Amino acid sequence: MAPILEVKKLNHIYSQGTPFEHVALQDVSFSLERGEFLGLIGHTGSGKSTLIQHLNGLLKPTSGEVLLDGKSIWESKAATRASRFRVGLVFQYPEYQLFEETVYKDIAFGPKNMKLDKEEIHRRVLEAADFVALPESVLESSPFDLSGGQKRRVAIAGVIAMEPEILILDEPTAGLDPQGREEILENISRYRQEKNAAIIMVSHSMSDVARMSDRILVMNKAHLAYDGSVKEVFRQAWQLQEMGLDIPPVTRVFMKLREKGLDVEPVYTMEQAIHALKTLRGGNGHA
Repeated sequence: MAPILEVKKLNHIYSQGTPFEHVALQDVSFSLERGEFLGLIGHTGSGKSTLIQHLNGLLKPTSGEVLLDGKSIWESKAATRASRFRVGLVFQYPEYQLFEETVYKDIAFGPKNMKLDKEEIHRRVLEAADFVALPESVLESSPFDLSGGQKRRVAIAGVIAMEPEILILDEPTAGLDPQGREEILENISRYRQEKNAAIIMVSHSMSDVARMSDRILVMNKAHLAYDGSVKEVFRQAWQLQEMGLDIPPVTRVFMKLREKGLDVEPVYTMEQAIHALKTLRGGNGHA
């Protein structure tokens, strides 16, 4: 089956031809399969935010292509508009973009723009609220009366209500407490499973990326530095650190063990670390 999204030799230059010219993306190419979970990491200024804004036509490339189901999202105005509904983008701190007088109206904003009928809009609002575990009792409240974690859920629900085939989230857990973070990540997983949606998650939390992703893209200085499985990318732990990325503490510990001559593979979750240590001790599963 063909990938749902293909990015081919994408280049983006800000303020081209001026003294402020800045290359933000250079020859970036990758594809995304239906239902795949892609982690996107890179230091601040590496090109991550510029890249995701190309995927639903918010930014137009200087050169290169973005294809949805094999067709350029720029082939017509209709194609560009359709891409904004098929590829849902949740910006960092999306709660700052809430503006309607009720939670219901905020979640309904996208479906209304899609020119859906009232019945379908209502169904989508209720389903999206359920996906992010918002009780129906808050739907008639002002979004500004909610907690930070609930506001984040409302903002994510507003994108989910458009039922995008690709959901892109920029730092979805930033600023949340551990419980809020886990709840948001569970909401995203549930949407992926029930809709077979592809997910792209930008995060500084390498632990979250390692735990959730099928594949990881690493941006560095406008280039795509790595594109591989979680295991393949975390094998480059030293290089990731040199790029200014904060690798999980457990990965750092195992790198040190390897330096001391212990035969251990790179790990990136606590479960893997426990299993590796048990194996080292030769206890056949008994520590």
